[in-house]
Amino acid sequence: MFGLSPKLPVTDEDRLWVDEGFNRLEKLLGRRRMLEAKVILPTAEDFPDAYDASPAAAEKLLDRLCTYMKVDRHKLEFEIFPDEAEELRKNLSHWRGKSAGPAGVYCHGGSKVYNSEADEQPREDPVVAVLSTKLKDPLVLVATLAHELGHVILLGGGLMSPKASDHEPMTDLLTVYLGLGVFTANSAARFTQYQDERKQGWSMQRLGYLPEEVFGYALARFAVERGEEKSEWAKHLSTNVRAYYKRSRHWLARNPHPIMLARPIG
Repeated sequence: MFGLSPKLPVTDEDRLWVDEGFNRLEKLLGRRRMLEAKVILPTAEDFPDAYDASPAAAEKLLDRLCTYMKVDRHKLEFEIFPDEAEELRKNLSHWRGKSAGPAGVYCHGGSKVYNSEADEQPREDPVVAVLSTKLKDPLVLVATLAHELGHVILLGGGLMSPKASDHEPMTDLLTVYLGLGVFTANSAARFTQYQDERKQGWSMQRLGYLPEEVFGYALARFAVERGEEKSEWAKHLSTNVRAYYKRSRHWLARNPHPIMLARPIG
C-alpha cells in the first residue's frame, strides 16, 4: 500500500546490534574518526600502484591500508602462507574463513607463527598474515587485510577483549566505520567461475562474519550518521549489497530512531 515504510533486509535484532555497534565504536575511537573517514574505493585514485599478485604488491596494499586505517605499519609484521599451512589453525589467535580455511590471520606478540617447518620461533611484534591464494583477487585481499588490521586496532590496542562473543562481527563493522566497508561488504559472498578438463561452473565462498544484508544496513547507517544525502560510493557496491543498502536508506529516512542496546550478533 502507498505510504507504507519499506521493509528492512535485516531482523530487528541485527538492526539493533548494528546501531549499538556504531555507538560502541564511537566510544572506543571517537565519532570524529567515523565522520572524517575517507571512503576507500576500488579505483586507481585510492590504489594507484600496479597490482600483479606478487608478495611485494600485496605488501604495498597493506602499507596503503595502514595509512587509511591509521595503523603504525612499522610495528607490524606481514607474512604470506601457503594454503596447506594447517599450523595456522593451531597456533594463531584469530583467523577468518569457514571450511575453505583462514583467509587471513592476526596474532599478538608472543604467539607462534610458522613460515616453514624450520621456522617455529614466536614473534614479538603483532603479525598480519594472508594465504597465498588470496593474492589472486585484490578485492578479497583488501577486505581480508582490512579485517585483520581491524584486529590490530581493537585487540592489539586493548580496546576489545578477544573473549567478547561478537569481537569478529565487530571487527567487520569497524571496517565500515573506518571507510573500508565497500570491500568487506562486496567480499561477504564471493562468486567465482571454475573450469577444468571435465566440468565448469560457479562456486561461492563466504568471507567475513557479517552477511550481505547486515553490511547493507551498516553501510546505510554509516551514510546517515555522516549526513550524506547522496553517497556516490554506493555505486561501487555489488548488486545484492546495493539493494540491501538502498532499502535500508529508505527505511532509515522514514524511521529515525535513537540507538538502543542490543545483544551480540552471531
